[in-house]
Amino acid sequence: MLCAAPFIKRIGESKLRHKCSLEFANLALTEKKTQMKTPEILEFLLASGIVLEAASHGIFEIVSLCLKHFPELMWDENFTKELMKEVVSGRHVELFRLVNAHHIPYLTNDTWTKHGLMKAVTEWSPRCATLDVSGAVFLMQRELQWYKVLEDTSDPSSKSLVLLEDPLTERRRKTYWEVFVEQRQDLFKEAGQWMKNTSSTCSIVATILITVSFATALKIPGGNDSSTGIPIFLKKGSFAVFAVADALALFSSVTATLMFLAILTSHYTIEDFLHSLPRKLILGLSFLFLSLAFILVAFGSALTIILSEQLQWIYIPITLLAAFPVVLFTILHLPLWVEMVESTYWPRLHRRMKKIWT
Repeated sequence: MLCAAPFIKRIGESKLRHKCSLEFANLALTEKKTQMKTPEILEFLLASGIVLEAASHGIFEIVSLCLKHFPELMWDENFTKELMKEVVSGRHVELFRLVNAHHIPYLTNDTWTKHGLMKAVTEWSPRCATLDVSGAVFLMQRELQWYKVLEDTSDPSSKSLVLLEDPLTERRRKTYWEVFVEQRQDLFKEAGQWMKNTSSTCSIVATILITVSFATALKIPGGNDSSTGIPIFLKKGSFAVFAVADALALFSSVTATLMFLAILTSHYTIEDFLHSLPRKLILGLSFLFLSLAFILVAFGSALTIILSEQLQWIYIPITLLAAFPVVLFTILHLPLWVEMVESTYWPRLHRRMKKIWT
């Protein structure tokens, strides 16, 4: 507790500084509105580049405050275009949602602006690796989401060619997609290797669960009647739980194995990291978790069947012990599963934000 106290104190101090900074910025903007006329303030903000500098560093709160106090900034075409380029270049999701909360016609109708945005999203730089994205797979998926979002807002002519640096050269002009793929080859290889390693490891675990659940079905607890072949404990309620759980464990582990094999045998194109591979991994992890839970339920039911007559309280410790691996697996793998589900089915880049300025 003593070791954790300084760390907690630093977090509290950091949050307090953040809150005070926002309040100070809000008061400063409010004071400016009382001392200066709106055109003068707009000229100051545009000339100083404060808002663009905040956007380049991804400081959502400062940009949001400026647009809330002075929505007239969005009427300046050059400012809005530069703001959008900074947002796209830095991969600032919340700022992108903030700007898109208000429909800006010249961002989608101007051909040169769309060319500039497509060029910004195809270029790879260390700024693209934001702290809110963990791992090469999620980063690759986020990059594809950025590209698709901007590609969908442009017409075919604006996404077909990239301007050459030297117009006198006779080299073939590359499409934005070709440039996008070329600049992310290292990231693509790293993401593919992670996906293969994860799928290979999980498929081994799923195969072990298949073996265990199948062997358990052949050797039922208590055995069979020698004359009829009917299980001895067939009429016990615990036996029904055992049979159903073991069957579900077998089916779930087989399905998980098939999902992981589908990942391992995939063609691994760069577009597969947008939906195909993440969805297969989500299904594989889901069925792997279910198979583990079912096999533990079957194991606990089998022990209860055998020991319940002598130790009637045995189901309590068995339940607690069986729940421990399930809880441990959940703690270790649930964050990965949740992040992948959110990134695949409900990415923040596609969520709409209400207008905060009028």
